[in-house]
Amino acid sequence: MHPDARRIAGGHKLPRDASTPHTPSPGAGPAVAIPNLSSRDLTVVRIPLRRAKHHFGSASSRGSRPYNEDTDQAGIVDIPAFAKRAPMSIKQKPGEATPAESQSGDPQIFYFGVFDGHGGTQCSDFLRDELHGYIEEASSTFGLQSSLRKRKPGREADGGVLTKEQALKSVPLKKPEEVQDKVEDPDTASMRQGPKHGQPLQSEDAVPAKLQDYPKAVQLERDLVSEYADTIGGYFRRFNPDHFDLSDDASHNSVVSFESALTYAFLRADLDFVSAQARKADPDDLRASDSPVNSDEILGAPHATPSGHGIGGATRFKGGSTASIALISTPTPAPFWHPAAQSTLLVAHVGDSRVLLCDTATGLPRPLTSDHHPSTPTESRRLRRYAPAGSMVSGDSFGEERIAGLANSRAFGDIRSKRIGVSAEPEVTRVELGPAQYSFLVLMSDGVCGTLSDQEIVDVVKEARTPEQGARAVVDYATEVSDDGDNATCQVVRLGGWERRSEGGLGPIGTKEVRDARRKEALDPRRGKR
Repeated sequence: MHPDARRIAGGHKLPRDASTPHTPSPGAGPAVAIPNLSSRDLTVVRIPLRRAKHHFGSASSRGSRPYNEDTDQAGIVDIPAFAKRAPMSIKQKPGEATPAESQSGDPQIFYFGVFDGHGGTQCSDFLRDELHGYIEEASSTFGLQSSLRKRKPGREADGGVLTKEQALKSVPLKKPEEVQDKVEDPDTASMRQGPKHGQPLQSEDAVPAKLQDYPKAVQLERDLVSEYADTIGGYFRRFNPDHFDLSDDASHNSVVSFESALTYAFLRADLDFVSAQARKADPDDLRASDSPVNSDEILGAPHATPSGHGIGGATRFKGGSTASIALISTPTPAPFWHPAAQSTLLVAHVGDSRVLLCDTATGLPRPLTSDHHPSTPTESRRLRRYAPAGSMVSGDSFGEERIAGLANSRAFGDIRSKRIGVSAEPEVTRVELGPAQYSFLVLMSDGVCGTLSDQEIVDVVKEARTPEQGARAVVDYATEVSDDGDNATCQVVRLGGWERRSEGGLGPIGTKEVRDARRKEALDPRRGKR
């Protein structure tokens, strides 16, 4: 993953009296782009993503908790493109050069992620720092190849056939009365029981990936599942993850896709984390607590960390973390936030953090994830594959179902609950983003989505001038009206329809009355006595 912060090159070291300004010769002009040079020989403009407030925003708050267990990440990952191919053009415009691309020759793949830790920050920190590396390694190990590989000479049409203005004008905006009955406008009383979220968008079918070695990819899937069965057992003895082909008669007709590589990366990262914790001393073990702190040092290399011990701290970590990541791939070098650009979005999700799109035409939220709670029908069916897991589901004093005391039935870490099915197998969703079809993308922890409805979240972002202001406004509002003061983290990513985000449907005023009422109630000193 390429870091956002880069060292700024210094100027010359000459004293002021020895330096002279450059005087161009008569007739000098900018260098002409040479069409035969590769794109890496041309000028590359780098935008630090974390400081590009008009394109990306991130905010986090610990709420009323003593410390913040949420983490987030954003940047570029070095994996092949998975977007649909753009229309081909056999001509190149006069004076047009080939734009900058990634090291592999594809347009860059953007990566965003939010991780909500519980029991500590060891697991969420691990995912923030390492999960993107697992994704890069999985794509390389699987031998994935670009979906944009050219079969015929020509070049992709940059940004499609529409200009920016044409793309924005082509959005079929809906009138307020056309979406009024679809807007979830809860009252303050119903919000006290927690927001109700809509059903997630239906995922596009997984597209078979181009592979260098198909049998190797299938064998990697089988080896990982076998390692889970041998290392953890229990639920994983009957483990059959989505997007994996474990049948004995697997052939080249089976689908190995980017979704398969994402699933592999999530499961591999979780197994490495859990295995590392199992090798460490239990902090509750009295004998281990009496041993010297340097008992596991390597002779001759006292500062070298034993294999696996560098994951998660010095002692066994029993907590875990959710994870929601988004990958955006474009078929052309036109950035995904350009109104005329088409792109493909892949979302991989574990736990109860959340990812939303805002529809430009209607102004309505389009959820891309569902909460992985033991009470949901899909999770209940999954857990019933392993009988003891069903007996471990019980209700707490608030009437919420939990599995072995955990609110989430899927999570990274949670070493004590792995055998009964608390796995990190991700829910993967593929969405094709048309020109200006969506205004922005939101990723958040449950400190936000557990307090605010989907419509409230997108309406707050619509009122902001930039994604950075939108992320901050969402976190501030969630922290202000929250009853439990949970950690809150939010990322807002600009998409093609950003400039018309407030024009579709009811705009930002759909939930304004509810938001004003909730803020007023939050300031009421009698609030906690009700």
